[in-house]
Amino acid sequence: MPAEIDFIAAAPLLLVALALGYLLGSIPFGLLLTRAAGLGDIRAIGSGNIGATNALRTGNRWVAIGTLIGDAAKGAVAVLVAGLLATKTGGSVGWMAGLAALGAFLGHVFPVWLGFKGGKGVSTFIGILLALHWPVGLLFCATWAVVALVSRYSSLSALVAALLTPVYLAWLDQWQFVGLGVLLVLLIYFAHRENISRLVSGTESRIGQKKSEA
Repeated sequence: MPAEIDFIAAAPLLLVALALGYLLGSIPFGLLLTRAAGLGDIRAIGSGNIGATNALRTGNRWVAIGTLIGDAAKGAVAVLVAGLLATKTGGSVGWMAGLAALGAFLGHVFPVWLGFKGGKGVSTFIGILLALHWPVGLLFCATWAVVALVSRYSSLSALVAALLTPVYLAWLDQWQFVGLGVLLVLLIYFAHRENISRLVSGTESRIGQKKSEA
């Protein structure tokens, strides 16, 4: 995480950043877009996940693309707004951006409006990385693409790319966010625990198969 600060004095702003991130992150774009397109409740489709992969199972690629963009954007906006707020108020940009990122991720995976049952966080994680340090976000996407091309497992691609993210942060001298990266990676692995079980047992579906659970 970023450098040490006076947490007692900074507590109000830090809580605002965390809450702001959570509220933005908990916007269920997949659910809203599928309903707006007249496709019903995304939670009753495929895996029941509200993310872009499951949105694609509706058969409407534009809904899936919109979900991907929306989920990534809310992570990026949370980080950027928190950073701007810190600049305006004299707060710690690193800590506020980091807590907003954490809040956005938690909001997506555990949205209070949906009984704390949300998505798996990959798209939101990408948005967060692009806002914190865009080269790391691009490295994540490139890693995902390479692993997906070779394995055709969406979940494995996300897991490998996530695992390498703290390495990318350190490599690009973004040490202030390495701790945050490790924490978010652990949360991604938790959210993908069923996928990991299927990968180990050899029952995980590949990209393009109707019942994939990425």
